Amino acid sequence: MKHYLRVVTQFFVFLYCKCLWRGLKFVIRKVTGWCELQRICYNIKPGARRTLKIESSLRYSKNELCQSALSAHPDRVEKTIDNILTLKKINPDSNPQLGISLQASLFQIVGYRGLVAEVETLRREPYDFENPDHEEMLMKLWKTLRPDSSLTGRISKQWCEIGFQGNDPKTDFRGMGLLGLHNLLYFAEHDKATALQVLYDSLQPKHRYSFAIVGINITDLAYSLLVSGALKTHLYNVAPEMPSLSHFQQTFCYLMQEFHRFWIEDDPCDIMEFNRVRSKFHRRVLRQLKNPDMALCPHFAASDLHLVNL
Repeated sequence: MKHYLRVVTQFFVFLYCKCLWRGLKFVIRKVTGWCELQRICYNIKPGARRTLKIESSLRYSKNELCQSALSAHPDRVEKTIDNILTLKKINPDSNPQLGISLQASLFQIVGYRGLVAEVETLRREPYDFENPDHEEMLMKLWKTLRPDSSLTGRISKQWCEIGFQGNDPKTDFRGMGLLGLHNLLYFAEHDKATALQVLYDSLQPKHRYSFAIVGINITDLAYSLLVSGALKTHLYNVAPEMPSLSHFQQTFCYLMQEFHRFWIEDDPCDIMEFNRVRSKFHRRVLRQLKNPDMALCPHFAASDLHLVNL
């Protein structure tokens, strides 16, 4: 009985708040002459704060046109904005900045959705040792991280030197597919000095861990942040329009370096504490991303990754 009353109470509270909010929006529009989208664009600075508000406004709109805007094709964004302005009876000539602001935010929104799909495709593609492109990427990773050492063979214990578990790295990519390899190679090539330093530190007895395996694990962490929507705060702040795969990979580089620092500061007894340290690190990143003004690695540069308040 108590459960039933609680459900009924929650339903009426929800209904009351929903009606009250719509009524309040109607009153505000009548007083200011601005619709909700105008108030957001004119009162909130560009970035995650604005785009998240616009995304929420479109998602919970009672109009199907506004709701469908969130799934618009990038080529249809400009037309979609024109349709929304027409629906809201807003003259684009007298409100030129509104269309520009809405377009920038909608590009971010649909771009994020496209990025999730692209990352998911890479994650689902298994490493294939018979695919020459896959093998070439793997060899590039070795040559970048071990420039002065030649592999004695494709199957070799030497792979352990860069943090793989066994003689053949292909088995380590099962969880994250090609996404793990793409991220490791991006880190090694685009922030080589830092990657080499992190690899060197990971081989020291005091703070030893498997560089490549941890990289694949941090790829999983970055992936979970992306698909959960937690990375919207960061990507909406650093990508002026559509977030791309390179933005995601730069984020991975940041996470990889920051986890390395976090691991050393935590000073675990051994690698058996990895899951505990990873969970603790994950919670910290989630707390940071709850700040709508936060951006991870806003201006990516080799050996110069940092966290800032915009």
